[in-house]
Amino acid sequence: MARLDKTPFEVDIHALSPDGRGVARLAGDVTMLVAGALPGERVLATRTGRRRGVHEARTVEVLQAAADRVTPRCGHFGTCGGCALQHLDGSSQILAKQAVLLDHLRDAAGIVPPRLLEPLVDAAWGYRRKGRLSVRRVEKKGKTLVGFRETDPRFVAEIHHCHTVIPEVGTKVAALAELVDSLHARSDIPQIEFIAGDATAQFNGVALVIRHMAPLSTDDQASLVAFGQQHGFAIFLQPGGVDSVHPLWPPDPALSFRMPQWNLEFAFRPLDFIQVNAGLNERMIQLAMDLLDVQPGDRVLDLFCGLGNFTLPLARRVREVVGVEGDAGLVERARDNAQRNGIDNARFHAADLSLDLSGQPWMEQRFDKLLLDPPRSGAAFVLEHLPLDQFQRIVYVSCHPASLARDTALLAARGWKLQVAGVMDMFPQTAHVESIAMFEKA
Repeated sequence: MARLDKTPFEVDIHALSPDGRGVARLAGDVTMLVAGALPGERVLATRTGRRRGVHEARTVEVLQAAADRVTPRCGHFGTCGGCALQHLDGSSQILAKQAVLLDHLRDAAGIVPPRLLEPLVDAAWGYRRKGRLSVRRVEKKGKTLVGFRETDPRFVAEIHHCHTVIPEVGTKVAALAELVDSLHARSDIPQIEFIAGDATAQFNGVALVIRHMAPLSTDDQASLVAFGQQHGFAIFLQPGGVDSVHPLWPPDPALSFRMPQWNLEFAFRPLDFIQVNAGLNERMIQLAMDLLDVQPGDRVLDLFCGLGNFTLPLARRVREVVGVEGDAGLVERARDNAQRNGIDNARFHAADLSLDLSGQPWMEQRFDKLLLDPPRSGAAFVLEHLPLDQFQRIVYVSCHPASLARDTALLAARGWKLQVAGVMDMFPQTAHVESIAMFEKA
């Protein structure tokens, strides 16, 4: 294998890749992705490798800066892989994500939305209320690292403060590292997950789930309890799979968050999926209802409903809503949340939406509107098998523009027209693209 030439060289950047790197063209129509570079810049770069025929490099020095370049807030930016766009002004970040969405729709579906929504934004910092921190004991450094993966995912970034995570957790990363380093089991703890709801009298609403590969000693458990009490965290232990998660302190912590706009309270478990950006989530729900044009007499089908994030707000506005989700545990908690909030017009079903749906009772019912919020893989199977003629409108919430574009082409083939699309900044400072689209019969 030829040795990589790391001699610095100058290069002009003409575009931004979907993962947030600058795109350059070299002689012979060779594509190069340059980390830390922005469109319109000339940078001094050094090669870092080659993957799938694409050359990769990193910025050593910015020789000519773009007008929308800003100083990253975090000193770990460029090493930590948690963010990709801190060097780009926020208004330009969301426009770059909009461009990614439009490129996918054009390339995969040959479609341009007749109307483009104003990008939906909320807090740009301190927004992340759910996530996973990696943990690694590094004997050569004589310390334990807690943080997100580096841009080279083989390593854990040594961070002390994360500005995108809610302050209750983001300011405590260094303290978490010191805690784990003090434990006998420090080499047997690979990750710590965090999730946040509303504060209670017992704790500040944040739960930490400590994954441990070996039993914890009494002393280690006492240290974890003391840390939780000091900082107001609920502490859960996870010695095995998801079902092994159990509280250490307090004995029975109640996790929940409110949505005052709809007079709702959602109870959840520490490994449940909730939208990471609480403020953006509430704005997204309202936008989805506006695009659906929900009416008091409507029956709405909500697919991939999770805990009922859209289902229960919809229940406050329509005659009836039916939520379908593949995770039976989430369905059970969605039903409990409906009861908790005095909602009697929401029905929930557990069903794998990537498998044969014949015989499902909700498949035989009639609905007026359809809402989908699928995972990254999209909703192709269910859209191919669902009787779509019954719906007046379809609203599709997407966390992956490529699957949305593919499913847009599928809907177009079935006689549906994309009317409106737009991006939502669920993950500011990252290259993640969240979007929403509305379809009507052509």
